[in-house]
Amino acid sequence: MAFSEALLTSAEPIREEIHRHPFVVGLGDGTLPPEKFGFYLEQDYLFLIEYCRAFGLAIAKAQDLGLMTRLAGLLHSTLAVEMELHRGYAAEFGKSREALEQAQPSAVTHAYTRHLLEVAWSGTLAEIVASLLPCQWGYWKLGLDLAARYGPAPGNPYRQWIATYASPEFGELAEWLRGILDSLTDGARGEDLARMERDFTASSRYELMFWDMAWRQEMWPVPGRTEGEGDGGTG
Repeated sequence: MAFSEALLTSAEPIREEIHRHPFVVGLGDGTLPPEKFGFYLEQDYLFLIEYCRAFGLAIAKAQDLGLMTRLAGLLHSTLAVEMELHRGYAAEFGKSREALEQAQPSAVTHAYTRHLLEVAWSGTLAEIVASLLPCQWGYWKLGLDLAARYGPAPGNPYRQWIATYASPEFGELAEWLRGILDSLTDGARGEDLARMERDFTASSRYELMFWDMAWRQEMWPVPGRTEGEGDGGTG
């Protein structure tokens, strides 16, 4: 069994939880309250910025020029296509580009992106790919599942979002990233594989937490100091 297949099989219970989460079901049947989707868009936009930084570090650690070129293409696709789609969705739901870029990360968004960047800074290229795969692969599978279960219902305000992630183009990128992981782990040592499995599993868990955070519109357990407030000293 290929390493990626073993990882994806181990994460199947997490993906099942994601696919039946009320936020995801609401995307599929069109009943998701728009304020929840707007909150999700803000947080996912912030997430994608850091996701791109992780891809940038992956490019720096790639040894093969062809692989560097393909990773750079995936980075460009995220920056120029996926993030532009987010800006378009946001406009439809009454949020400007400025609102997206001025949003503050939730606790889950912060933790997930710090996990990805820590792996990207300190890990090997294979470890970076393992940490990034749950997002890329998970969104494709989610798009396919929602498209199959609910179809392109004309009245669903989220139908274009579903179509984007169910598209063959997005699936091709997910399959390619999975193939890269398998090629990079061919002949890898057990301790290295175990480290990649931990990174992959952590990202898979964060994916589920991200959907739940968006459903609850949850920022931080204890609100932080607002911008412009004083230093909070006593006396």
